[in-house]
Amino acid sequence: MNQDTICAISTAPGAGGIAVIRVSGPEAIVICNRLFTPKVADKTLLTQKAYTLRYGSIKRGDELIDDVLVALFKGPHSFTGEDTIEITCHGSVYIQQQILQLLIENGCRSALPGEYTQRAFMNGKMDLSQAEAVADLIASTSAGQHKLALSQMRGGFSNELRELREQLLHITSLMELELDFSDHEELEFADRSELTHLASHIEKVISRLAHSFSVGNAIKNGIPVAIIGETNAGKSTLLNVLLNEEKAIVSDIHGTTRDVIEDTINIQGITFRFIDTAGIRETHDTIESIGIERTFQKLAQANIVLWMIDATDAKQQINQLSEKVLPLCKDKQLILVFNKADLLTTPQEDLVTDLPAHTQTLFISAKKKENIQKLQELLIEAAHLPSLSQNDIIVTNVRHYEALIRALDAIHRVQEGLAINLSGDFVSQDLRECIYHLSDIVGEVTTDQVLGNIFNKFCIGK
Repeated sequence: MNQDTICAISTAPGAGGIAVIRVSGPEAIVICNRLFTPKVADKTLLTQKAYTLRYGSIKRGDELIDDVLVALFKGPHSFTGEDTIEITCHGSVYIQQQILQLLIENGCRSALPGEYTQRAFMNGKMDLSQAEAVADLIASTSAGQHKLALSQMRGGFSNELRELREQLLHITSLMELELDFSDHEELEFADRSELTHLASHIEKVISRLAHSFSVGNAIKNGIPVAIIGETNAGKSTLLNVLLNEEKAIVSDIHGTTRDVIEDTINIQGITFRFIDTAGIRETHDTIESIGIERTFQKLAQANIVLWMIDATDAKQQINQLSEKVLPLCKDKQLILVFNKADLLTTPQEDLVTDLPAHTQTLFISAKKKENIQKLQELLIEAAHLPSLSQNDIIVTNVRHYEALIRALDAIHRVQEGLAINLSGDFVSQDLRECIYHLSDIVGEVTTDQVLGNIFNKFCIGK
């Protein structure tokens, strides 16, 4: 596959006044040289120095397609590790398609999704976890997502895994050296107390990385926030105010929201995934009942719960729903949001008695957009996300997390084996399994099927 020369548009459609077309492979320079006419006649791409730009024209015969800038990169010092040309042309879709067509007519092939990054991985320019971080960086929509993707792309996670694998290989080599001299029982190359200490250190590092996934997943996919409450408490109105758009239908008719509505918003660099749910009430309507059942399912999945309460009927709503709602919120951040506070005729203090300890409360008017900023501040506080730097190692990828869990299970067996003085060959087998799962993350033991699944999710041109 890497013998082909590939081409694709690397900029998003309609992204601006210019576009970039990337050509990579053994014939990249030769093919582009046929199509490119430099303004300085005696300067061709064949003689152009690497990492320089040249101005000229792309032509089909005598027909001018566009005036362009051409950047030349020579392998292995390029993104893909191959000879690469980047053509910067005007952003017209017609111009881009004409240049692509010319490239294909002259021997290029259209790139597959993620093929540029896959070639970078295959040519040793990055490991698999760094390649996956490229996709995360492109998809990042918040400061947290950007920092984590950039850290992983620059090799922070890879370096940590490399240190772990080196330590595991050191233990394994000592254990297996003993097996080679098993006839000499008095020889002991691997001090058991030292191995136990090292295994404990490795277990702590893998455990820390695995446990960081809960934070990483929240940053990457958004912190799930379930908005629950009785019908007509103002849940859909609040969702529309937070999103600043008419996402959910708002009506005085009870039971308008019958299904789950989800959308995300960025608040101070943190992505929240809001889930507007069907109002909780006794009903004989089959469809509405299904919606209420889904409400409780989404409540169970949420990190933060906004319990919307009509402040004009607060006591009754709290009494009716407490037994259903509070047990499901035991391990969650619960915020009681008393809506329609502008219509309240009784003191607010009378409504917040007998509530569970550590429960946050806030009085708002979703319709009049009163105290919405304070609600956003409470959400930031409830998120409990650590401040991040580009050096933080936090796992955001499900594939990585699953591999870490399997590696953690293997190192636990190593610790157990060392504790009961298990035979070295059994301990060595568990050590190698731990190494295997860590190596799987960076792509040292991966298969073509795994690579296909990963890179097929990329955009074409990346």
